Amino acid sequence: MGDYAGNTTNGTEKTLEPFHMTATGYNLNYLPEYIASRHGFFKEQGLDVTVNIPSPWDGVLDSLHDNSAIMALGGIWVPSMYKKNNVQDYTVFGQIANRCPLAVLRRTSSEPFKVTDFAKSTVLMKGIGGASAGLFFKMFLRENDIDVGAVTYVQDLDGKMLGDLFQGGMGDYFVTDNLSALAMVARNPKVSIAISMVTQGNIPWSVYYRETATITPEVLEKSQRFFTALEKGIAWVMERDAETYRDELAELFPNVPVDVAIKVTNGFRRDSMWTSTSVCPQGFARWQKGLALAGLYPEPLDYKYMVNDGPASAARATK
Repeated sequence: MGDYAGNTTNGTEKTLEPFHMTATGYNLNYLPEYIASRHGFFKEQGLDVTVNIPSPWDGVLDSLHDNSAIMALGGIWVPSMYKKNNVQDYTVFGQIANRCPLAVLRRTSSEPFKVTDFAKSTVLMKGIGGASAGLFFKMFLRENDIDVGAVTYVQDLDGKMLGDLFQGGMGDYFVTDNLSALAMVARNPKVSIAISMVTQGNIPWSVYYRETATITPEVLEKSQRFFTALEKGIAWVMERDAETYRDELAELFPNVPVDVAIKVTNGFRRDSMWTSTSVCPQGFARWQKGLALAGLYPEPLDYKYMVNDGPASAARATK
């Protein structure tokens, strides 16, 4: 990413500090991070941010363990599960996505959708790439007093495979990411969005975390600078209609129609996908209850037991 020419000492350029991260995927709900990178916000903080996406996705834990990555980005259910079950102690520093980016597709119908329609239905949702889709959907059913056990789930298959099978006639509903859902609707008038989960309240969907034992003052200081840049990325996205950076979205997400990417981005802006790098305590408590009821561990984790808000809170204070 080159040299950092912002802060100088005695007229000489300051070399960027490496800040390597590992992530479980490449998603539109990570957009502020991509914008911060493309627009030099990390460079302004003296950081050379690089990211790798391992396959399979749980390789992020290996990158943390061998200290090749300073933080991992992914679902909070992973570090929570490992921490609570005494496998590995992780600390969450902040978040990027404040809402669930999933959507539920159904077959196009003149009848209005009702949440109770999920009862006794067959729901397809990908299982490869993590358990977030199933965990959130079943929590949503419980929150709406729908018997989770009365629904049939098909979820141990690849997302594209399930999407093709759903369009071919399998099941009643298909849970996928919002971007893929709208892209499918744009191509296929026989399917439509039943519900977009981004409208269904706060939840720390994607968070940054690290092994607790490896946290040092240097890590905390560099993380604060990272979150300072990410806050700027969030502000940049929230202040602009996605139509005004159509070309960037086309470059970032070349496999979907740009009009779909614009629509999803503006929907995320409207429905508070991106609010702050600090993990919301209320959303954290909600998700922890859902994860505990799903059987990942007996009792929800306490916010202060899992989250160190210091770097994100300090970053927000500098805005």
